[in-house]
Amino acid sequence: MLTTVIGAFPKPSFLKITDWFNASGGTDTANPTKFYEEEINRMGSGADEIFFKAARQVILDQEECGIDVLTDGEVRRENYIHYHCRHLEGVDFDTLTEKVARTGNYKCWLPTITNKIKSKEEFLVREWKQNQSLTSKPVKVTIPGPMTITDTIANTYYASDEEMGNDLAIAINVEIKRLVDAGCKFIQVDEPLFARKPDNALNFGIKNLEKCFDGINQNGVEKITHICCGYPDKLDAVNYPKAPLDSYKKIAKALDKSIIDTVSIEDAHRHNDLILLKDYKYTKIIFGLIKIASSKIETTEEIEGRINEALKFISKDQLIAAPDCGLGHLNRELALKKLKIMSYAAKKFN
Repeated sequence: MLTTVIGAFPKPSFLKITDWFNASGGTDTANPTKFYEEEINRMGSGADEIFFKAARQVILDQEECGIDVLTDGEVRRENYIHYHCRHLEGVDFDTLTEKVARTGNYKCWLPTITNKIKSKEEFLVREWKQNQSLTSKPVKVTIPGPMTITDTIANTYYASDEEMGNDLAIAINVEIKRLVDAGCKFIQVDEPLFARKPDNALNFGIKNLEKCFDGINQNGVEKITHICCGYPDKLDAVNYPKAPLDSYKKIAKALDKSIIDTVSIEDAHRHNDLILLKDYKYTKIIFGLIKIASSKIETTEEIEGRINEALKFISKDQLIAAPDCGLGHLNRELALKKLKIMSYAAKKFN
């Protein structure tokens, strides 16, 4: 059984970048985007070397834990979504607009779309090549999806989220084609908003997600989407707002009919009715088996038990073990302990 991680990893202590996970006040008041350029400038000419060192630590940590498909931990990103937006035409980071996001859960100051969205120079290819040079295992690239970006950015240009999502998908597709041409085999476009707004996902979100992968027909390239149900703003929050429990079921059949090869869902923090897995007849499932916002360490028996429950509905070849979402809320020691236990449990099914 393959293992992977979703994206974010605890940033090494020597990497002095304010990000979503460590900004004072959490997502309610944080605007880590405003610190990024100043912090990069403070690193000076050694910034690339520091980021490369951080990626090396994260990648080696994942290898040590027995993870099969790795990420760079998103160490270069101060904000998963806004980092990508920095590389798009039409987004103004000097004009910040206050907006309520995630179906009313968070209030943020956000960069603003003031003109038509277009791709600019490539940026993920260079990062991926550097990261892939550090390991013989495949390194996955993670990208925020169109519908999720529209919820986490302000807009004074587009008349609708669907129209905005269309142009974002076209721009993302340019970068994905660059990655595929460079040799990247695992590309994940994250759409947590599908769980928050399943009707929008069905009406236009999945269409725009497919547009991100338009023309990607090469054998061996995995077209992945990750759909989590919501982050807390701190570790060990208990009753933080989550997407409706039935959202995964509502969109499952449509995703299974789409061009997406693999769908990532969370299950550890809040168990699903796993009958929804029966709707995935052609699609692989990255299955969340460890909590990403809890300091409690799962047991091998707990993880094995949940895998066995999932295997009542889908085949072993369809199932990939992973955390629920990114691990940025955890410290390094805790993240490693959780991943080692998850990997050990999953490998018992090989």
